[in-house]
Amino acid sequence: MSGQRRVVITGIGLVTPLGIGLEQNWDSLINGRSGIGRLTHFNASGFPTRIAGQVKGFNARRMLGPRDDIDCLGAHSRFSLAAARLAHEDAGLGGCALKPERVGVYLGCGEGDPSFLWLARRISESLDAHGEVSIPRFLSRGMEMMNPRKDIEYEPNKPVYHIANLFNAHGPNSNCLTACAASAQALGEAACSIVRGDAEVMFAGGAHSMIHPMGLAGFSLLNAISTRNDEPEKASRPFDQKRDGFVLSEGAGVLILEEESHAAKRGARIYGELLGYGCSSDAYRITDIHPDGRGAAQAMQNALNDARISPPQVGYINAHGTSTQINDRVETLAIKKVFGEHSRAVPISSTKSIMGHLIAAAGAVETAVCLLAIGRGIIPPTINQEYPDPDCDLDYVPNKAREAKVDIALSNSFGFGGQNICLILSRYQG
Repeated sequence: MSGQRRVVITGIGLVTPLGIGLEQNWDSLINGRSGIGRLTHFNASGFPTRIAGQVKGFNARRMLGPRDDIDCLGAHSRFSLAAARLAHEDAGLGGCALKPERVGVYLGCGEGDPSFLWLARRISESLDAHGEVSIPRFLSRGMEMMNPRKDIEYEPNKPVYHIANLFNAHGPNSNCLTACAASAQALGEAACSIVRGDAEVMFAGGAHSMIHPMGLAGFSLLNAISTRNDEPEKASRPFDQKRDGFVLSEGAGVLILEEESHAAKRGARIYGELLGYGCSSDAYRITDIHPDGRGAAQAMQNALNDARISPPQVGYINAHGTSTQINDRVETLAIKKVFGEHSRAVPISSTKSIMGHLIAAAGAVETAVCLLAIGRGIIPPTINQEYPDPDCDLDYVPNKAREAKVDIALSNSFGFGGQNICLILSRYQG
């Protein structure tokens, strides 16, 4: 990133449908082992989609230790607190005398109450005589109707508070919710806080759990999610001609960002450097990406400019790659626009094919994947590549992981409403 202060990543914490912690996730990724299965959070028999990427084997009491509020935490807070603990431990910050005012938290989190039945109740109680939602009646119900279970939190900003409280972080503190781009944007903005000199250490990433009736119903109405219920592990198939939508998943990813000299002074292990951050808006439609990929291309170009590198220097692209017809076609088009002839040479993969779409948490988890690809010399595959799509004709690392030396990786995150974020990660050169 432009500026005198460099931003490095020293800790990674992951809670996803592939497992808890870095190694479980990486093992599933490089072996193409899907985390998608039958949806069990609630009875989804009446929905067209009955599959999801659920976090399995997660024990909040074991992960978070004794807490009086453990039963009140939303899923987003539980996941993000666990991911933050893992990242903190991974970064070796436990014995460091950090200055509280120089430690901050910037997350991109969505809601976390997996029932979300309060909204359905509120809508049903707001119907007028014609069976339509009366906006005045809906609003007049007041905030007391927002959450009938007063003991369960649902606000997206709660994880930021919990992490700051747990780690005594008095510095910059914020949560953004820019749809599927949220946690990637949180990483970029957290890095900016360090570059500006506002902090030396930032907990950054995101969490989300939309696997509830309202989440499933909303995406079903948009025809955005896969209905391949008989073969859950084959449902997410980015860039494949027979793709029919994304798979809804949940989880969290938290990274420790540090100012380079601060990390070097304490002898920290460094995964890589956050070299570039680009963002843009399609300014087009509330759910659709612009068909010519203008916003996606602009975000990638902005990130390249910020990193002060050219397209041929990028050795791997972790695509947004949702497995919807329009996203995969338009992202391919945008990559071609920005990378030109190099678009045919650069390996591209979508790890959503393996873990599904973590919505607000996706960008942070995929940034971690880029860092691991750089450090371990292996590019995870895009699984379920069976039927070539003439509109998606680049190298998507089909079905099997690939050994490759990657010095610079690019990660795309595109959200509903045309919010586009691109991050560029590089091998650390001290």
